Order: sequence, then C-alpha cells, then structure tokens
Amino acid sequence: MSKTTPEENKTLVLEAFDTLFNKRDYEAAARFWSDTYIQHSAHIEPGRDGLLGLIRSLPDTLRYEHGLIVAEDDYVIVHGRFSGIGRPTSWIATDIVRIENGLLAEHWDVLQDEATQPESKSGLPMFGDRFPA
Repeated sequence: MSKTTPEENKTLVLEAFDTLFNKRDYEAAARFWSDTYIQHSAHIEPGRDGLLGLIRSLPDTLRYEHGLIVAEDDYVIVHGRFSGIGRPTSWIATDIVRIENGLLAEHWDVLQDEATQPESKSGLPMFGDRFPA
C-alpha cells in the first residue's frame, strides 16, 4: 500500500472532481474512485456507480467550482459550489473524502442552497467574494 501526502490527496480530489463534474468524462472519472467506494450522502445512490449515475442524470450545464481545500492524513475536505444542476439555486457543498491506495474510497457531504444577498442574514456570500447573480 502506497502512502500519499495530504498535498497529493488534495490534487487527486480536485482532478477527480473536475474530470467527473466539469469534463463529464465518465470513463476517466471511474479510475479515480475505488470499486469499493462507500457513499454516505443522502442524495446519491451507493457506490461508484451511484455517483456516476447521478452525474449522468444531471443537465450538461453542471459546473463545479472549488474554494477552500484542506487535507490531513487520508482525508480531504473541499468547500465548493455546484451550479447548473437543474434547480433554482446552486448548491454550496462541503465534501469530505477519504483516500485509500490513491483512490477516492469514501465520501460524506453537507449541502445547502446558496443564499442570495437579501436572504443572507450575515450579509456575506456563502461561496467566494460575491453573491450569485
């Protein structure tokens, strides 16, 4: 078993997310996820096939942007935005991924509809430095 560094794990997760969510290259994306992938999200069917199936079902307008990313040992946490998902608002996500043997092995997420400026009690955007248009 090869041990990867937190920096390598961050790079792996960002490349995997871009390949699947933005490029929609399912064959290449499947190589990033373990065939024993464990999915904890309430929005996604079990396993790698559940994830790939969900993304296939979303509009071609799907776009993922990452913001803050942190890693410790075999875990990576990414704060990001999923837009163009066929909903009235984008989703702001915190994704937690466990890496094993150089593959995405396990996933948890927290999703929230992105607030507009009038909806934001803090007066600050949920992602980036601007509110959605």
